[in-house]
Amino acid sequence: MNKTYASIITIGDELLIGQVVDTNSSWIAQELNKIGILVKHRVAVGDVWEDIWAALDEESKKADIILITGGLGPTADDITKPLLCKYFNGTMVIDQPTLDHITHIFEEVLKRPMIERNAKQAEVPDTCTVLKNDRGTAPGMLFKKEHKVFISMPGVPHEMKFIMTNHVLPMLPELYNTGVILHRTLLTAGIGESFLAELIKDFEESLPNHVKLAYLPNYGMVRLRLTTWGTDSTSLTKELDDLFNTLKINVKEYLVVDKDHPMEMVVGQLLNERKQTVATAESCTGGYIAHLLSIHPGSSTFFTGTVVSYANIIKERMLDVSHEILTTVGAVSEETVIQMAKSVRELMHTDYAISVSGIMGPGGATDEKPVGLVWVAIADKDKCIAKAFHFRFDRRRNIELTATNALNMLRKFILENS
Repeated sequence: MNKTYASIITIGDELLIGQVVDTNSSWIAQELNKIGILVKHRVAVGDVWEDIWAALDEESKKADIILITGGLGPTADDITKPLLCKYFNGTMVIDQPTLDHITHIFEEVLKRPMIERNAKQAEVPDTCTVLKNDRGTAPGMLFKKEHKVFISMPGVPHEMKFIMTNHVLPMLPELYNTGVILHRTLLTAGIGESFLAELIKDFEESLPNHVKLAYLPNYGMVRLRLTTWGTDSTSLTKELDDLFNTLKINVKEYLVVDKDHPMEMVVGQLLNERKQTVATAESCTGGYIAHLLSIHPGSSTFFTGTVVSYANIIKERMLDVSHEILTTVGAVSEETVIQMAKSVRELMHTDYAISVSGIMGPGGATDEKPVGLVWVAIADKDKCIAKAFHFRFDRRRNIELTATNALNMLRKFILENS
């Protein structure tokens, strides 16, 4: 069976200047992957006629399915629809169901008159199949040309997702015999990417050609992903599971979890399994660890709260860090984070506490305490440990690295002391 390939074209000047982050391509790629379609290319182009036209020409040479988002709004810079009309030799016509839908939105939902600019969104090329958009006013459009499928959708994420979920994803397996794509992912910590690659060199070299290993480093962690493609789901699953088990044995010393889960989810599940809780006291991270712990549904069962003790006066008044400690060894010190952790655990009545204090940069450093120095402490009712980290990046990445490493310290603390 031949593989089925897709290309994703996202349209908009806002994407190229970084004003808007392209989340559409990521979501589309994940959903296509689930139904056995491989993404060949992801291309972003501005609101330029020639660039969009060239992207359609180029991607149709490489892929069976071309998915397009953006440029379908009611303003002058939205040129995707007239371009597609010309590209597919069509004539603009009114799609009555779309016009009725737009009229209903303005008259019944928004309670305001519909102007001509909005009504024109019901115009579509007569060479397309209209894909109804219940979440907005711009319909999706499907074209076929030389055994290729082109699908144009709005750039608004929730509108695009509606059209993909209700029209595109159910239809594509009927048009293409797509096969099966399988992944297995694990998370490691405490070892760099290059050292990890050396550790599993023999395993990687022994993989069959249809199984690929990917390294995905991020904030002091490295994810390893095994991927395979084929037609027999049962045999592929067994083969991939066997290889994955071998990989886990190879990296067991550094294995965090054998799922594609972020560190905060791993910690949350660990606490939930033990019916235990945690609180945080954060200086240099400004509440970022608390944000990570509370971002997933159900986090209230294990996360109680935080004290963002950015100023020293808050460390003194709320977390009982003595004025003497702050004036002698300073806020960024082992003594300070130990007291912060002990105090916030008692204040929040939790089983565990995380505390952090550091110098994120770009200013605030001294010869003794450079940018990137961070102290982290973990406490339970019987014990408190502290560790210094030395990060070397910009402020945002130093904060993210601090959070991930602090959560990993808590994970190891729980496992070693429970």
